[in-house]
Amino acid sequence: MNEAILSRPGCRECVEGKALEFDFTMAFQPIVDLHQGRVFAHEALVRGLNQEPAGQILARVNDRNRYRFDQTCRVKAISLAAQLGLEGMLSINFLPHAIYRPETCIRTTLDAAQRYGFPQERIIFEVTEGEQVQDHAHLIGIFDEYKRLGFRTAIDDFGAGYSGLNLLAEFQPDIVKLDMVLVRNINADKARRAIVRGIVDVCQELEITLVAEGIETLEEKQVLLDLGIALQQGFLYARPAFEAAAELSAAAFE
Repeated sequence: MNEAILSRPGCRECVEGKALEFDFTMAFQPIVDLHQGRVFAHEALVRGLNQEPAGQILARVNDRNRYRFDQTCRVKAISLAAQLGLEGMLSINFLPHAIYRPETCIRTTLDAAQRYGFPQERIIFEVTEGEQVQDHAHLIGIFDEYKRLGFRTAIDDFGAGYSGLNLLAEFQPDIVKLDMVLVRNINADKARRAIVRGIVDVCQELEITLVAEGIETLEEKQVLLDLGIALQQGFLYARPAFEAAAELSAAAFE
């Protein structure tokens, strides 16, 4: 690795193996396949060691430790998922600003998957649309490298920001996760139903799997199911389980 690369904080931290100055763990929330009545994936969500919410942990992330935090998230998610024997896919949020060279920064993830015996083809890397990504080319380069290595890719919180359709025009991930802002009370909102119906058509045309998140009521569930979205996530099915696999509610099987 040359000096130009080592001059970047993240790459030097990778080589020097610096530890993160604070600790945290993960909770897991399932994404349910309503057609199959089973878990499609578990999303790994950051939590404090005493179950503090993600916001308290993320508030400690800064330019100096962003790379280490991103790498630590991946290892913790993979190791815990393997330890718990979680079924289905494992969805891990990542910070594109923490990645300097995707082919280099992915090594820790590959090592963790091998060390803990977790198949890398069962890993989804998702980035939130709300993440302030100015350099779409950089993000697309990350996604392309991840897909080349057999990982799946996802855009989270789709519809919450302003760049979703522009990003989708440039790159088509494996999965799009519909933000709860479009899901909330969709059963009573004609505009939301029309918008989601359009997104369903776009994703079908582009062969992208669509997931709806933030479902809290049976009415929301049914409307989304009628619109063709069978992969759903939300409190209706299970709240995030701290260092555990969540138990699904009856709504996942009705």
